[in-house]
Amino acid sequence: MRTQLFIVLMALIFIENNCKAQDLEVKKGSNGKYGYIDKAGNEVIPFKYDNAGVFSEGFAAVVSNGKCGYIDTTGNTVIPFKYDAEGNFYEGLASVSLNGKYGYIDKSGNEAIPFKYDRAWGFVEGLAPVALNGKCGYIDRSGNTVIPFKYDVAWNFAEGLAPVALNNEWGYIDRTGKAVIPFKYDGAWNFSEGLAAVSLDYKYGYIDTTGNEVIPLQYGAAWSFGLHLKGLALVELKLSGKYQYIDTKGACWKYEEAYNFSEGLARVMLDGKWGYIDRDKNEVIPLKYDEVWNFAEGLARTVLNDKWGYIDKSGKEVIPLKYDYTEGFSEGLAHVGLNDRYGYIDKTGKVVISLKYDDAVNFSEGFALVKLNDKCGFIDRTGKEITPLKYDNAVNFSEGLALVKLNNKCGFIDKTGKEVIPLQYDWEHSHSFSEGLARVVLNGKEFYIDKTGKCVKYCL
Repeated sequence: MRTQLFIVLMALIFIENNCKAQDLEVKKGSNGKYGYIDKAGNEVIPFKYDNAGVFSEGFAAVVSNGKCGYIDTTGNTVIPFKYDAEGNFYEGLASVSLNGKYGYIDKSGNEAIPFKYDRAWGFVEGLAPVALNGKCGYIDRSGNTVIPFKYDVAWNFAEGLAPVALNNEWGYIDRTGKAVIPFKYDGAWNFSEGLAAVSLDYKYGYIDTTGNEVIPLQYGAAWSFGLHLKGLALVELKLSGKYQYIDTKGACWKYEEAYNFSEGLARVMLDGKWGYIDRDKNEVIPLKYDEVWNFAEGLARTVLNDKWGYIDKSGKEVIPLKYDYTEGFSEGLAHVGLNDRYGYIDKTGKVVISLKYDDAVNFSEGFALVKLNDKCGFIDRTGKEITPLKYDNAVNFSEGLALVKLNNKCGFIDKTGKEVIPLQYDWEHSHSFSEGLARVVLNGKEFYIDKTGKCVKYCL
């Protein structure tokens, strides 16, 4: 379980490192499809893909009709949609999957390394981790095996060392495959600025390239140095659950609380007041608010004297602080509350759907879940109810369908409000659709269904 959690965290950091360098951002549109926007939030590449990745070396991996291909920054298809899975380009090559096996292609779409691996990852520092028959090793850009297949998990090299796992313990190897830091950790991250985050018994800290624990294992979570701010690392304080940035000596940097960057700015707190910094560590929005949240679609919700509103990235209060509650913007609208009534405003602050509901949720795929008199239903962006408010509970639309509950049973409706998958499943532990499948429970048994309601995995 610890190894699985570590792999998820490692993947998130790997993605974030790539996102920082991109001018185009992946975004999910109100139609449930993915496209790309620029830093100003303008649509650059249409929302037409089933899934999409970040740009790397000028190309992005996208999915359409169940197949993967690559586009350039203008949206042109440069490598056809024919692969089952694919990764980003690194050092001129990308790992792709075809008929259950992974190999590598170049930017012309030519096969560079044969399709023979069970899994394959990107090249970094001239080597790539690959998996075959349940074990991981490393190959060079010619496809030669340079470090044998003997590890349970292997990650990319950084600063000459790579974290690898063997028998559920993590350590580090050099480019010859020699173990240079002992296998004793529950998790190990890449080196950055001479330090690497490691975990043991659910405590996180940092080691140097000789294996010395230079910052004690005392945190609830830890990120790589330089990932967010040069010379600093974001950590979670284990006892309080709060976040701070620390320097390479382990000392807290300036702020009592600080969080991850969103749309180029990070929220920070000192002496009980919140504001924002940029990646150059400048305080670009003064620390004067009682509470703030991450920017979403160019605006951030803020609180002062128990009143909520929105500011833009210049710090201008573009929507007055007058509400009792607000949420972040999604698909151009945000739900707000005043006197225990909820509705929706646009980015100018105009009320576009009146504040009349007992509760509301942000828009997803063009529709929003609302509640009135203890019953739920969905509205469109004009406020029209596409279903009667009759359900006991519901979850926002995902991949074109929404999970709804009535009389302790649940099923799925489409965007016309039609119940397309019968309400026959147990509400508890049933989930929305993801990648074409939904986990449901019937008579205490869990299994997966497709969008027709047919069982496709773990069938009874």
